[in-house]
Amino acid sequence: MISETLTGRQKAAMLLMGLDRSAAAELLKGLDPELLRMLAVEISYMDAIGLKDNTKIDQVAREFYNAVSEGANGLDAQVRVFLDQTLKDLVGPEKAKQIKASLGDLLLERDPFLPIRRASVDVLAAVLEKEHPQAVAVVLSELSPRQSAAVLGRLNSGLRVSAVARMTSVDAMSAQAKRRIGQMIAAKIEQQGVQAGQIQQQGPSSTRKVAIVVRTVEKEIRDQIIGAIRKKDQATADAIEETMILWEDLPLITDRSLQNVLRGIEERTLALALYDSPEQIANKIKSNISERAAAMVQEETSLMSKPRAKDVEQAREKVLHRLRELLKNGDLAFEEGNG
Repeated sequence: MISETLTGRQKAAMLLMGLDRSAAAELLKGLDPELLRMLAVEISYMDAIGLKDNTKIDQVAREFYNAVSEGANGLDAQVRVFLDQTLKDLVGPEKAKQIKASLGDLLLERDPFLPIRRASVDVLAAVLEKEHPQAVAVVLSELSPRQSAAVLGRLNSGLRVSAVARMTSVDAMSAQAKRRIGQMIAAKIEQQGVQAGQIQQQGPSSTRKVAIVVRTVEKEIRDQIIGAIRKKDQATADAIEETMILWEDLPLITDRSLQNVLRGIEERTLALALYDSPEQIANKIKSNISERAAAMVQEETSLMSKPRAKDVEQAREKVLHRLRELLKNGDLAFEEGNG
């Protein structure tokens, strides 16, 4: 749900930021200049304190879209307040009615994949099973890694391999082409009366997104997909395998798996690997080695001058290599809800 720390104006500002410039301008026509000024101040303030980010904007847009799509009955209390009070407080009851009547369509125009993300895995798989692999690849790239993996598991093996292989080239497609595919699939899903779902944050690149999806599926399916990609493009297959596990993923790995990996790695190597690491990663590693080893790592750190970036990278790679080997053998486990 929308964070309770956000004020009504902040929620409304984020909702407007979720639209493209022309759509937002259309909604703001006729607003009192003072209200426009307050909105501009609010957006600037959110940017200054770090509240203006895509995750929060998507969260507000998701809840508003879901509420508009599903009607007023049974709405969560926070969403009802958002719909009934926030917009009214900002623009007045009449203008709020106009915005509520049109914003759902505007959000859908901005992101045609909204109803696709709302669909159940079974319905998604049933619709995608009949589509061209390129269309399937585009849709999978717009889903969360876990949702993509779940859908993949329900597709026939030929389509599964072909679609994943094409996911690495999705970024090269024009936004217009992806939009047309999204609209086409969304229309087919809508015909089946799909309801409910959520927006997920997208990964930073196609290769990383594919890697996260592939690492989530069962070993047999993973090996099949990587093998098929390798036959066509060795470099892409290698890149996917390399990015399945990155240093930032360490907090997602179970303690038992990490303990197996860290056992036998020298304290000097761990001290180098932990240099300038986020606190969450440092705590994860230190909590999965013995007290004696942790003390020795601390001692190595205290004696260490600023290391070369290359040495830090090599030390981390020793840990990551072991993690990738576990994953390759089907022995790497992720914390529940991650991976």
